[in-house]
Amino acid sequence: MNKISNWLWFETQAEEAAKFYASVFRNTELGEVVRAPAGAEPYNVEGQVLTADVTIAGVQFFCLNGGKHPDGVPNDAVSFQVLCADQAEVDEYWNKLKADGGKEVQCGWVKDKYGFAWQIVPEVLYRYMNGTDREVAKRVTQAMMKMVKLDVAELEAAAKG
Repeated sequence: MNKISNWLWFETQAEEAAKFYASVFRNTELGEVVRAPAGAEPYNVEGQVLTADVTIAGVQFFCLNGGKHPDGVPNDAVSFQVLCADQAEVDEYWNKLKADGGKEVQCGWVKDKYGFAWQIVPEVLYRYMNGTDREVAKRVTQAMMKMVKLDVAELEAAAKG
């Protein structure tokens, strides 16, 4: 067990969500599904899924069936970034994460069908944003702020001026 771990709260869909994320990302591994033991009542029914875990590109996520959350999670206070090599990879993850009820959000953010926020970011964005030419960074930032799904060709055009 890692010192710090990622936990995603679901009402009842923990196992379904772990399988969904395993279908979205390459280099994933489904882990253990923990079920409630006998005598877990009144909070859980014997055999009910408590947690399911999935490891995505070496990062482990625990999906927890916690019932209705009093604060209405998930929210945008936490998001997960997916760094993409090119437009094809941006498109792939974007489309998979927004499928079946996901929602497009501005600046490369997409919410999956469970409401969790993912930032789908091409590597080229970091190259321009962190480069020494601050005018390029400004133009690229302005272009990005107008986008929903990030477009590598448009970011490159903005960088060139």
